[in-house]
Order: sequence, then structure tokens, then C-alpha cells
Amino acid sequence: MSEQKIRVGITLGDVNGVGPEVVIKAFTHPLMSEMCIPVLYGPAKALSFYRKGIEGAENFAYTVVSSARDARSRRVNLVECGDSEVKIEPGVSSPEAGRAAVAALRAAVADVQEGVVDVLVTAPINKENVQSDDFQYTGHTEFLAAAWGGEPLMMMCSDLLKVGLVTIHVPVSEISVGITKEKIVQRIEQLRCSLIADFSVNEPRIAVLALNPHAGDGGLLGGEEEMIIRPAIQEAARRGILAFGPFAADGLFASGAFRRYDAVLAMYHDQGLAPFKALTPQGVNFTASLPFVRTSPDHGVAYDIAGQGVADPASMREAIYLAQDIFRSRQLYARITQNPLLRYEREKGGRDISVSDLPQTEEID
Repeated sequence: MSEQKIRVGITLGDVNGVGPEVVIKAFTHPLMSEMCIPVLYGPAKALSFYRKGIEGAENFAYTVVSSARDARSRRVNLVECGDSEVKIEPGVSSPEAGRAAVAALRAAVADVQEGVVDVLVTAPINKENVQSDDFQYTGHTEFLAAAWGGEPLMMMCSDLLKVGLVTIHVPVSEISVGITKEKIVQRIEQLRCSLIADFSVNEPRIAVLALNPHAGDGGLLGGEEEMIIRPAIQEAARRGILAFGPFAADGLFASGAFRRYDAVLAMYHDQGLAPFKALTPQGVNFTASLPFVRTSPDHGVAYDIAGQGVADPASMREAIYLAQDIFRSRQLYARITQNPLLRYEREKGGRDISVSDLPQTEEID
């Protein structure tokens, strides 16, 4: 497997949020620029503005390049996007900031499509101020789905827990409409494929959550469990997938039983993200089932602390690490599956693959 440095495209997100700050802080450590080739997308003005208010940012320096093709190793590279004179107002949601975020995202995605960068890491955007006639998406995931087609799986990831979602950014009143047997089976299959190819789990065990309180209490609190979710789990089992449930969400997380599984499939956004963020303060948002790797920190624009120099860069740093880990895991998986004999040796415990070949990511027991 090639030891060539991975080219990591990183958007600055909303310039009035904490995105630029956490990116700067992530790269104040010089080793971050040694492990990959970072290519930032956004206005240089935002980096210059926030750099002044960050203690220790004297270690952060960047080079403006005309294209990601000109990015060089051992430095932070910046591709300027959008209005170079955008008004920076920490904590303020503005149309200008929204346009800057979209410009950076479009430029980074174009470079991913052309193969100029290897993976994409996105800083947070404001889902409201990015709306326009030519950008009507409720988040990064939906934009990327439209750009590549299909229906990617939103996952929250950490060493402790991985959570996939059946429905993503939809109103609560529309959740039950979006939950069908076919959709759940699709999500279970997507989650299994990602755990195998992206996280090197040999045969994942997946816990599937119920929709209603107490898993419906035999139909007293709703019929989705018996009419939709359980049949979907049974269909997944017929396809050879180790899926179990439906489990009441409160019991599975509160008891710690989620640790018995490699991942949990939640029915809707807050059902999965609320316990994930409570249990994992430095998680990563990963968009699975795309032909490339995209991660982001698990927090939003955080207007309330923007510009104060107190934003924690840990989740951004983890997003950069994880993007590279998944990229290498996919390379290894492609290598193994292209060679049936090598795959056989791996499964029977042969020596064709050394420990150093494997991605350095912890798996859930």
C-alpha cells in the first residue's frame, strides 16, 4: 500500500462561526502538516482575522495557492474561494457568510471529483444562511448526495460508539413517513458495508433501535416496530447480516448494552445524536456510502463562542485523523478483495498482511 501523503481538503465553513478557529488550532501543531498535505478552502481574510485572537497561533502559517494541484507537503495550503473581502462578524449569521461557505464547499467538492484531493473534511455551516436559489440543501450530506447521486448514510463515529441514521434532517412530524422496511434494510446494508470496508470490522454486529417508547410495548405505543422495523431486521438476517433488535433507545444506551455491537442504527437524528454526543465529547460526523471520504466535527457553528478563542479543536482534529484512517482502510480493503487468495489468507489468519498494513483505528467490542 502506498505511503504517499494523503491530500486532505478542508473547508472553513461559516466564517462567522468557530470553523476557521478550530482549523487554525488543529494545525498549530507542526506535526499535523507532516502527516498529510492540508488544502484549506475559504477566504484568507478569515484565517488572518481569527489567528490574531488565538493563543499559540504564532505556529500557524499558510501559503495561498492558485489551485490544489499546487499544494505542497509540510505546509498548510489555502485555495481562496468566494469574496476575498467578506465581512467577518463573529457570532453573526449573515448571507455573506453563507455565500462564502457555499463557495468553499463547491470548490472543495470540485477538486474531490477531479481527484486533486483525496478526502474532504468540512467545518460547520449554518443551514439557514446558506440557502439561495442555487443552494437549497439542509446540510452537507444532502448536498453531497445530490452531487454524486444515491442516498449516503450519515454516521457518527468514535472509538466508543458508531451510530448510523435511517432518516437525517427531516422534521419530527415526517419521521414515521420516512421509515419503511425497504429504507431500514438499505441502511442496515450500508452500515454493514461501511463497517467492513471503512473500519475493517470482519463481520459487524448491528443493533437496530425502535421508533416508539419501550419499543412500542407490543403495539400499545405504536405499530412501527412489529409492522416495519422487525420485518426489516428479519430481512437483513435472511441476507446474512448480523442485525438485532428493535431495542428501546433509552435502555440500550443507559445500560451500556450498545458496547456489545459494532454500531447502532437509529431511526432519526436526535435519537442517535443525543446519546452519542453525551457519551462521546469528541466524535466525528462521517458520510458513508460515497465514492470518497467525507468527515466533519460533530458540532455546529457555535455562534455563542465564535471569536473568543475558546473553541475546542479536538473534534476537528479527530475528523482529519479519521478521514485518513478510512481512506487507508478502503485502500487495504480494495487490495484484499481484488486478490481472492490474499483474502483467504487474511480470513484464516495467514501472514500476507502484517499489523503495520492495517489502519490504526480502534474497533468497538
